[in-house]
Amino acid sequence: MKSIAIWDLLVIIIYIVGIVLLGLWYSRKKKKTSEGYFLAGKSLTWSVIGASLFASNISTVHLVGFAESGFREGLVWGNFEWFSAFELLILAFVFIPFYLRTKITTLPEFLEKRYDGRSRVILAIFSILAALFMHIGVSFYAGAVVFEYIFGINIWISIIIIAIATGIYTVVGGLSSVVITETVQTIILIFGSLVILILAILQLPEVGIHSYEALKEAVDPDRWNAVSFNTEKTGFTFSDILLGHLVLGIWYWCTDQTIVQRVLGAKSEQQAKLGAIFAGFLKILPVFLMIVPGILAFALFQDQIGEDTKNVLPIMIMELMPLGLKGLMIAALLAAVMSSVAAALNSCSTLIVYDVFEKLKPGLNDKTKIRIGRITGITVLTIATIWSPFLGNLGAIFELINQMFSIFAPSIVAVFLWGIIYRKGTANASFATLLIGSLFAGGVFLFEKYGSFNGMTNFVSNPEGLGINWLRQTYVFFIVSSVIYFTVSYFDKSNQNVSSAFYLKIKNPSTLVNITALALVVIMLTIYTIFF
Repeated sequence: MKSIAIWDLLVIIIYIVGIVLLGLWYSRKKKKTSEGYFLAGKSLTWSVIGASLFASNISTVHLVGFAESGFREGLVWGNFEWFSAFELLILAFVFIPFYLRTKITTLPEFLEKRYDGRSRVILAIFSILAALFMHIGVSFYAGAVVFEYIFGINIWISIIIIAIATGIYTVVGGLSSVVITETVQTIILIFGSLVILILAILQLPEVGIHSYEALKEAVDPDRWNAVSFNTEKTGFTFSDILLGHLVLGIWYWCTDQTIVQRVLGAKSEQQAKLGAIFAGFLKILPVFLMIVPGILAFALFQDQIGEDTKNVLPIMIMELMPLGLKGLMIAALLAAVMSSVAAALNSCSTLIVYDVFEKLKPGLNDKTKIRIGRITGITVLTIATIWSPFLGNLGAIFELINQMFSIFAPSIVAVFLWGIIYRKGTANASFATLLIGSLFAGGVFLFEKYGSFNGMTNFVSNPEGLGINWLRQTYVFFIVSSVIYFTVSYFDKSNQNVSSAFYLKIKNPSTLVNITALALVVIMLTIYTIFF
């Protein structure tokens, strides 16, 4: 086991204890009602919502995966972050008005109000499985791998420590504790990532790099292009990333309970919209704070890293960070893990209470709902802790997690998006789309991983086969799901009986909302002009 310097260990301990105490202290300030526990009493303001959206999204998968992606391909993977800014605008202007004015607690409940209970059940199952096996399990494992490399800490020990620390304030305090701790963790994440970026830049003269032009030559200029990139190297075209990510992004930012729950706890519609836009500004940062360090690592530690690219970030931490600051970076990694796990844990409890128990036995009192939520949180945390160490070698972690999401995201986006836009979409269409669309995508995924055709493995994505990479598959699956939705709606003669109140008149956003949204668009277009 590698030794941990006392100062680094002290920083880590102070962080863990401080976050737990902060979460517990803040939970004591809130009334113990079910709305207070699951939706923070609908008291969240834009700054807390935006920071919480950002922190619950940025996991160790991002920190480790983006550093690796920057090392291997460069800024092209930054599109996964920058596109999110536009998708958060879709959340703000398209989805938030419907969510808040229909007064829902969970997104499956929204589908029941628009369609029927069948769609609610399917989405609840998808959402719970995604929170348990992807949001929590993968975050546990990715964080533990880093801690094992840096300090030699056993993966089981790392996961148990993180689970206990996160579980204490999340289970006790609910969403109020989650969002306040995520606000602090956002600051730690940004500061820790900024420190390693600065240290990497300061190290460049040591390897003979004294200018930006010299740096571009040292790492290959293509690594600095976000749009014009080597398709043969990445396997994607820019249109693949644009359209595939649009589907994944709308699912994640606009229809995933783990993320949207922060918006549902907003004090007002304006605060919710401003929070989403603020998160869009924050999503600009990871490219510079997480991917660019990976590019710099190619110039600094190419020989040392070699083919073992998943260790890009751990090697940078060990080589660049002095005593004390290593502890700060580990605290940033812990912040990433804990914020992602806390967000998924809280949403899982909410889904179980409102989409399972409330349906089985309507009229549960607040005390019972909170008790069920806490028991659910402990159960989910225990299951994730047990299974996550068996994930094994994830390879390109970030790509894998998005590829798994692409199985069910297209059908979910179809029923949400067309359900809002197209008034004639029926309950049968929604049910068929969720079921058949997801089964079709899952079948393709299984065939791709375990089947072969004409002796060729990975036939679907293989350029010598169909040549449809997983990002292209994502928007193809969306098209298939949309065809199912409109076809069933057209031939379905059943009475839909969608309440006219569901299609609310969209109010004009405030001037402040319009100005901040426009500023975000202008900044994003400027960034793309620079890195075109």
